Amino acid sequence: MNLTELNRIAAAMVVPGKGILAADESSGTIKKRFDAIGVESTETNRRDYREMLFRSKEAMSQYISGVILYDETIWQNVADGTPLVKLIEQSGAIPGIKVDEGTQALPMCPGELVTVGLDKLAERLKKYYERGARFAKWRAVIDIGSGIPSMTAISVNAHALARYAALCQAAQIVPIVEPEVLMDGDHDIDRCYEVTQRVLSKTFQELRVQRVALEGMVLKPNMAISGKKCARQASVEEVAEKTVRLLKTCVPAAVPGIAFLSGGQSDEEATAHLNAMHKLGPLPWGLTFSYGRALQAAPQKAWSGKAENVAAGQTAFSHRARMNGLASKGEWQSSLEKKAA
Repeated sequence: MNLTELNRIAAAMVVPGKGILAADESSGTIKKRFDAIGVESTETNRRDYREMLFRSKEAMSQYISGVILYDETIWQNVADGTPLVKLIEQSGAIPGIKVDEGTQALPMCPGELVTVGLDKLAERLKKYYERGARFAKWRAVIDIGSGIPSMTAISVNAHALARYAALCQAAQIVPIVEPEVLMDGDHDIDRCYEVTQRVLSKTFQELRVQRVALEGMVLKPNMAISGKKCARQASVEEVAEKTVRLLKTCVPAAVPGIAFLSGGQSDEEATAHLNAMHKLGPLPWGLTFSYGRALQAAPQKAWSGKAENVAAGQTAFSHRARMNGLASKGEWQSSLEKKAA
C-alpha cells in the first residue's frame, strides 16, 4: 500500500471549492428519478444522461473533484466509443465506484439492515482499479425509530465498513466510508446527534481495529439534522453548529476530509447547511459535499430525456455545482440562487 498516493487522492477529493458528484444510483433508483421526468430507464438513456453531466465543462473542471459511478456506468462507452471514465479523467476529476451490493434484513433485528458485498470484493477492486477507479464507496444504513438502532446494527455495519475500507487500501483505492443515519423519521436533531455520535464512534473504533490508515480515506456522513417528519425543524445555524461539534467529537484530524451526503434535503438546504459550517471558523479536516439528488434534481428536470435540452441540463448542473463549490468555502449567499432563477 502506497499511503502517500492514497493521501494525495483523498486530499484532492476534498480540495476547497470542489466536491464529489454521487452519480452511483442503482438501476432501481435511477428508474424512480426517470419516472418522475417521464423518461424510460434504458441503458442508453442512463448513459446519455450521465454523459451530459460528465461533459459539463464548467461544472466538472471547476467544482467537481470526483464522481462516484455505478457498476453499469464504469463499463459504458459513449456513442463515439470513449469510455465514460475517460470523460471524467479528461475534465480533471477522479473516477470512483460504488462497491456495496445493497442491504439485507439483519437477522434478529426487526426493521434493521446490514450492507452486503464483501465476498469477492478484493477481485472486483482489482478490475475497477484497472478501469480507472481511484476511490470507492460503501454505504451503511442506520434507521432511527422506536427501539432502534440497536447496538447490533451499529456494530455489524461498522465492522463491514472497516473491512471494505481495508480491502480498498490494499488495492490502492481510497475508501469513502459512508455510515448514513437516515433522516426519514419524526425524531428531533438531538436524537439524530446522539445516534450519529454512537455510529461514528463505533465506525472509527472498527477502522482502527482493522488497521485502516485514516490518512488514506474520506468520511461521508449525514449532518446532525431533524427528521423529515419532526414538528420542529432545526434552523440552518443549529444544523451547522451541532454537526461541526459532532464531527469534532468523533472524527480524528488525521482524516483528510469529510464529504456530506444530502440524504433527502432540498437542493438549497444542503448548500446552505454546508456554507454555514464554514462560517464557524477553521476546521481540522476538509469539509465538502458528496451530493446525488441535491446536484442532479435540477439538471434531470431541465434535460427530461430530450437531446435538444442537453445544454439546459448542463447549465442547471453547473449552477448547482457552483453553488456547492462556493458553500465548500463559506462563500455562498442565497441571493445567488435568485439571480440564477
